[in-house]
Amino acid sequence: MPEGHVVERVAREHTERFRGQRLRVSSPQGRFVEGAALLDGHVLLGVSALGKHSLHRFAADGDARSRNDLYLHVHLGLYGKWSGASLPVPDPVGAIRVQLVGDDGWAQLRGATACEVITAPEVRDLRARLGEDPLHSKEGGAKAYSRLSGSSRAIALALMDQTVTAGVGNAYRAEILFRHGLWPFTPSSQISPELWSQLWTDLQRLMRAGVREGRMVTTERADRTRRSGPAREDDQYYVYRRAGLACRRCGTPIAVQDLAGRNLFWCPSCQAA
Repeated sequence: MPEGHVVERVAREHTERFRGQRLRVSSPQGRFVEGAALLDGHVLLGVSALGKHSLHRFAADGDARSRNDLYLHVHLGLYGKWSGASLPVPDPVGAIRVQLVGDDGWAQLRGATACEVITAPEVRDLRARLGEDPLHSKEGGAKAYSRLSGSSRAIALALMDQTVTAGVGNAYRAEILFRHGLWPFTPSSQISPELWSQLWTDLQRLMRAGVREGRMVTTERADRTRRSGPAREDDQYYVYRRAGLACRRCGTPIAVQDLAGRNLFWCPSCQAA
């Protein structure tokens, strides 16, 4: 599933490509025809990311001064993906849920879990439901900590709860726990404010790097097979999707276990109970 850094990159790219333009919005696949009609011909004011959600804000009735804006709300889910480039627009290939065409470029969405038009009050409700986003936090993780600190559930579950930490997915969850030597099944109530501050700061650093570089890399150079140059694909992670392989730091085989329907990866030695 695309995590928060991917959605943030989409928001920035689409803002740069389309902001201030009156877009042609369509649904080549046909599943979003009514929603596309509501947005077609309207001015895009900007795009923002909320965790794993993106919001394309359109001026209502094409009037940039209106306060009754409409939003294209997208959640990529497991398989969703945006593509795009400069004009001309290529012939439709595959199931394109929504297509945006501006003055100089285009964007196409495929495979998203959610794709809908919502209003400003619904955006406020979405913001209220979601937890703190490491990429946009102004509270230093305090809001997220307040939502997990009184819970007995495993920290590995809490980190995946989008009402706690918005934008953190399976990969960041596994990697941040390894980087801090934390047993994934540690009750959230045992996470001290000091430890949470360290986790949060590290999450911010890793996710911001993911936005900047366009991919997730969580390993330190000293722990990689090749220590010079950019991290190779097989050097990106410490534990994520490395079940059975040797831990980069201690050599213990990486463990994997189903937890709430998702694979959880960890090192039984570096992250012992």
